[in-house]
Amino acid sequence: MFQQRLSLITLGVGDLAVSRAFYTQVLGWQTSDQDGCIFFDMGGFAVALFPMEELANDISGDTRMPEKAGFNGITLAYNVSSREEVDTLFNKLRADGVTILKSPESVSWGGYSGYFADPDGHPWEVAYNPFVTITDDGQMLLST
Repeated sequence: MFQQRLSLITLGVGDLAVSRAFYTQVLGWQTSDQDGCIFFDMGGFAVALFPMEELANDISGDTRMPEKAGFNGITLAYNVSSREEVDTLFNKLRADGVTILKSPESVSWGGYSGYFADPDGHPWEVAYNPFVTITDDGQMLLST
């Protein structure tokens, strides 16, 4: 059986240097570069940036993955502790010239969120969810 955990999210990127600069300079993340791949330690799992073409070749084995244009059904999320924190982060993203996909607003499930895109169009949600707790070290605790 698989343990209920996530080890790594890999994002295929068009230009590794541009994406590295976005994640380190705009988002302020610390990186660990390794052999043409960039890793970000997320405290128990990691996010990696890898050249899109090389990633597509890596996953092609018995079956070639279909190429899709537009939304691929996956978003990444960064949850925060308040609506004000969502707004503060979006103000910074706008000031940095980041593409805003959807400005923050109240949402049907009771929270407050908006979406931005990284340089390759990967959609990121910044959300306040009143039904979860964000600990001081950034972990999200689901209500049970």
